[in-house]
Order: sequence, then structure tokens, then C-alpha cells
Amino acid sequence: MLELVRKGMHCLLVAVLSSLTGHKTGSVIQFMRHTLSVTSGATAQKRAPVQVGWLLRDPRAGVIFDPPRPCHSKSGDAALPAFHTPAHAALASRFFEVVCPFDLHLQLRRDKDGKFSLGNLQGERSPIRLSILQQFLKVTPRAEWRFPDRPTLQLQLPYVFVADDPVHLIQTAPFLSYNPKPWPGTIFAGRFPIDVWPRPVMWAFEWQDVEEPLIINRGDPLFYVQFETTPQDSPVELVQAELTPALDAYLTHIAGAVNFTDQTYGLFEKAAKARPKRLLQAVSVAE
Repeated sequence: MLELVRKGMHCLLVAVLSSLTGHKTGSVIQFMRHTLSVTSGATAQKRAPVQVGWLLRDPRAGVIFDPPRPCHSKSGDAALPAFHTPAHAALASRFFEVVCPFDLHLQLRRDKDGKFSLGNLQGERSPIRLSILQQFLKVTPRAEWRFPDRPTLQLQLPYVFVADDPVHLIQTAPFLSYNPKPWPGTIFAGRFPIDVWPRPVMWAFEWQDVEEPLIINRGDPLFYVQFETTPQDSPVELVQAELTPALDAYLTHIAGAVNFTDQTYGLFEKAAKARPKRLLQAVSVAE
């Protein structure tokens, strides 16, 4: 029955195309086969990967900040059929995770004036000193919060991503990873072009439930990065980048813009004109 339906639909399609184009039935069938063959061949061709570089702008951070890693590298039992589906592979292969560099066991504290501060729940048992933690972590001024009762936490990070091809970075929460202790809030996602605006990535957290602690252990996923390429189905090759004099000078050139305006998207075209032709140089791997 299904075979009869399939043949009937094929004959109907050929008849419709014949009437529209004025060609004979045999010519239409030959045209259809040729078109399908060309389309299949073009799809089968593998595109060259788009190279994206990552680096730590602060060289002192290399000891505690791990390299970004592919999300699909720890997708459970890869032998299971679910992990061989094209949909899963296409999604997981495009996400890279950045893990937390140190334990964050934090609780919000509020004084009599309603001002929030951070408390370290690990106290003296904490593997990182509070004075060191405060160099990376802070509660932003209340005027910058979206809601008056939801503080925003910022974690300064040294990660920089750069590309010579047109690439947009998308930063999201680590939604593919199971979290036994859900966070009491949400992170601020973002999207920007790393070929013209390779700025350090920041982790910003909006604390929704101020009575609940925030528990993130060292090595836990902190956020994901995804890379939008042109064409969209181009694979991404993530490599460690060299902080060359040209890249260092360009990073310094664009870094000061955030101190003068929060509308940095309007500066991308101007930054592109000042951009050197090549910014990405992969770190050489010793034999």
C-alpha cells in the first residue's frame, strides 16, 4: 500500500512539473535525478573548519583557569544510539564549556541599610583566600541591577576568544550539564563578534532567590560558548592562541571603550577599520 502511494505521488509530481515547464515527462525525470544528485554531492562535501582561538589575557591565571573543553567529550556512553543521532552530534559539537576556576560557596548578606555583601560559606576551610576571591568577584552597584531586590554578581575572567573569519560568540548557561544543586538565579547570556571585538568574557549572575546560597565547585561548568560561523554548518576548530604584539595592541585599543559607552555595538564598524589583517596565531605544539 505504501509503495503504491509513493509511486502515485511521484507520478503526480512529474505530471505537475511537465505541465508547468512544458517539457516531456522523460526530460523532467532526468532533470529531477540530476538536481538530486548535485544537491546530495554538495551537501556531502565537508567544509573546511573555521579556526577560533582562545587565550588567557593574564598569564598569571594559567595555573587555575582550565582550557575550554568540548561538551561532547563527556556525553556519557558514546556507544548508546542516542549519541549517534545527527541532531545530538550537531548540537553538542558546537558547544564548549568553561569550568569554574575555584570553589564558589557564597551567601548574600544584607546589613541594616539593606546593602548586600558576599559571605564565603567555607570560611577558614576555603581553598582560596577571601582577599584573592574579591579580586575576581564583586556585587555590582545597585544602579546597574535590573531589579532592586535582585543583586548582580560579576566574576572577572581572563578568557579571550578571537577569530580571523567572521564569527560571533554566544555565551549561555551550562544547560546540558546536570546540576544537583540548582543555582538561585540566572546568568546574563551574550553575543558579540570575536573577529572585530575579542574582549575578555565575563560571567554575570543575577541572584533571584537571595535567601539561597550559590554553590559552584571548582571544575563545575560555569558557562558554555557557541560559535556562529558563515556558512552556519562550518565546523569549528578551537585552538590555543598566541598573545602576539598585534593582538595585544588591538585588545588594548578596544578595551577602553567600555569605560566611555555601554553602546559598544555601534563601535564594531570603526574597530574593524583599525583591525590588523591577522590576529589569530595558534600556539605551536612541541613535537
